[in-house]
Formats: sequence, structure tokens, C-alpha cells
Amino acid sequence: MTIKEIQEEIIDEFSMFDDWMQRYEYLIELGKSIPLIDEKYKTDDNIIKGCQSKVWIHADENNGKIEFTADSDAILTKGIIALLLRVFSDHTPQEILDADTGFIDEIGLKEHLSPTRANGLVSMIKQLKLYAVAYQSKLS
Repeated sequence: MTIKEIQEEIIDEFSMFDDWMQRYEYLIELGKSIPLIDEKYKTDDNIIKGCQSKVWIHADENNGKIEFTADSDAILTKGIIALLLRVFSDHTPQEILDADTGFIDEIGLKEHLSPTRANGLVSMIKQLKLYAVAYQSKLS
């Protein structure tokens, strides 16, 4: 599945909910299925700066594709990063770098987050793309 197809699937899923309380509950459920980061990667090097809560992201390269794992100490934030991992994990660095994140606006996520959580969301996306840049330079 392409990144665009995954994003369209997410937009469809979010459109099924009538209000934001249901969407928050869905995000929390997504957070429970996140590919968890190994405890040894829960270091300051892997923590996302600019997040209200603690978020750790780790990336590994496998056959030219990046696989992300993550964790957070906040359930809603865990859901947000789970959503991002679903979109970006198991894709090539170039696909990640070329990806548009407009789906976030389409589902209305950023406007329903507190300013500090919205900043954290931007920081998470930035970090995922930075991993893509790093792996792209290693692979080329």
C-alpha cells in the first residue's frame, strides 16, 4: 500500500465518527496497537523535542525501507504517533520525504489538539522525515 493510500484509508476511518470524542477514543485505541520501541532505545537521543509528553521514536532500515517503533507516556500522544507510524513505516526514505501530510488537516487533527500537542505533532513528523534523510544518505 502506498503512503497516499494509507492516508486515504485513515481519512475514511475518521469520517465514520460523528464527533471528536469518538475520534479521540479511536486514537487511544490505535495507540494500544503501536509497534513498541525496545526499552534500550528509550534514551534522550530518541526523545522528540517539543512534545508536551515524552515520545521516543526509533528507526531501523530493512531491505531499503524504514521501520519505525515508538512509545509515549501519554495515551493520546501514543495514538497520534501510532497514526504516523502507520503512514510512514515500511516505506523507502524517498517515499517518506515525498509524502504530503495533508491528511492530518483533512481529518481535523491539528485543530483539535492543544497548541503544545499540535507542536509535538509537527516535531514527530519532522523527526520521522529526518530519519528518512539519514537513511537515504546511508543507502545512496
